[in-house]
Amino acid sequence: MRFDQRFCARTAVIAGLLAAAVSVFGPSPVHAQTKPAQPPAGQPIVRMSIDDAVATALEQNLDLQVQRINPQIRDLDTAVFKANWTPNFTTNIDFVDQTQPPSSLLSGNTSQLTNGRNAYNFGIQQFTPWYGGQYQVQFNNGRTTTNNQFTSFDPQLTSNISATYTQPLLRNFKIDGTRQQLLVSQKNYEISQTQLQQSIAQTTRNVRNAFYDLLYAIGNLNVQRQSLELSQQSLKDNRARVEIGTMAPLDIVQAEAEVATREEAVIVAEAAIERQQDFIRALIFGPKAPEMWNTRIEPTEQYTFTPTTVDFDGAVRNALSQRTDLVAARKNLESNDISIKYFNNQSLPDLNASLNYAPQAIGGVGLIRGPSSGLTPGPIIGQVERSYWSTLGTVFGGDFPGWTFSIDLTYPIGQSTNEANLARAKLQHSQQERQISSLELTVATQVRDAARTVQTNAKRVDATRASRVLAERRLEAEEKKYQAGMTQNFFVLQAQRDLNVARNNELLALVEYAKSVVNYGAIQQVPLAGQ
Repeated sequence: MRFDQRFCARTAVIAGLLAAAVSVFGPSPVHAQTKPAQPPAGQPIVRMSIDDAVATALEQNLDLQVQRINPQIRDLDTAVFKANWTPNFTTNIDFVDQTQPPSSLLSGNTSQLTNGRNAYNFGIQQFTPWYGGQYQVQFNNGRTTTNNQFTSFDPQLTSNISATYTQPLLRNFKIDGTRQQLLVSQKNYEISQTQLQQSIAQTTRNVRNAFYDLLYAIGNLNVQRQSLELSQQSLKDNRARVEIGTMAPLDIVQAEAEVATREEAVIVAEAAIERQQDFIRALIFGPKAPEMWNTRIEPTEQYTFTPTTVDFDGAVRNALSQRTDLVAARKNLESNDISIKYFNNQSLPDLNASLNYAPQAIGGVGLIRGPSSGLTPGPIIGQVERSYWSTLGTVFGGDFPGWTFSIDLTYPIGQSTNEANLARAKLQHSQQERQISSLELTVATQVRDAARTVQTNAKRVDATRASRVLAERRLEAEEKKYQAGMTQNFFVLQAQRDLNVARNNELLALVEYAKSVVNYGAIQQVPLAGQ
């Protein structure tokens, strides 16, 4: 009767241990829900699922915050180059009062020559974003006074407009330095956006895998505690046998050693949880998060093993079109194509056409003189005043226009630096094409390997589950044989160890399968660390 009671009690313990062995991953065939370790009293607890952890990391992860600044920097680089086409307003105001000694009879005065000049000049100039041209419009106004006897106006008002447009016809026509830098900066901005997407995908993958590792650490602790309880129960039963004289006291030592070994396993499992807690905290929380290092993350996730369908060819096609490292490499190739276009254009002769239009007018107080005698101007007998507004009317009316058209040609004799730059850019283009082909081969290999790992880990789950079931049956058999006196305590303890290993292998297989599914999806989008 006592044998039946002890056997039933032991069977109940084993059943409880089996129920907890897969407690990380939900209901059978391979499932269970985690039973987290009890946190220290007063420690704040945050319950979250994998999706909650990912969302928190995308918001608070420090590396992502750094990476998000890069597109803003690249966007400002683009703005800097666009600013080269911003119109510039120019102004110049001069006040000049000058007194000079006369240097000849024709100086206009015999004692001293005084001149006063006020200038009010305004203009606008701009490099045009189309065809590399530039224009400049200048509006000049001046007022001069003098005691020179030969002057016809005193004071004299001058006004003129100068409008010039310069257009390159060969070099800098289709592309110039500013447009080349702008196009390259836009590509760099696109690359930084791609790199940000890569960082987001990599962080998501790291958080998911870290979360699964935390689930495993918690599940492993549960298994180790149940294993410890089982060894403690065996020790208790053995002590009872010693008391009734059916077992030698020396045989208890082996059971006590087994308890000590499993207590150590529990301590190691608890430390693994704390280590994984720190790792996942650093991933999902920012440094300014309150109680960051004291907050305990308690998973609410329930994982159910469901085999994933793997499409080798489809995954490779998806990776070749979407992998961020391939996208960035192709954009770098496009950037190099821009440089080839630029250096090819710079190898052309520098031929510029310029057109200038400059109407002018004079106003002020016109002096009317009488007949002159010799070199001396005649006496002033009257004056005619022409206002500033009248002068402006003459300028804008084009009464006294001036046109200038010019063509300038510059061509280096011998090989220019631009031709050397063009040859280098073409070599770099050929090199980058081969690098992209090599990268495509590497990507295809990595994706196929990740897909194969998913299939392998799915088979591992089935194999470890079968191994765990067989280990359970073996322990039951050893327990029955031991109760019947047909075996030794050593074989019971060995069966317990084997069952403990089998449970851990099943938990590990489940976690590795879950992580391989995450990696299989991530590797089609981004390169994985260490590959």
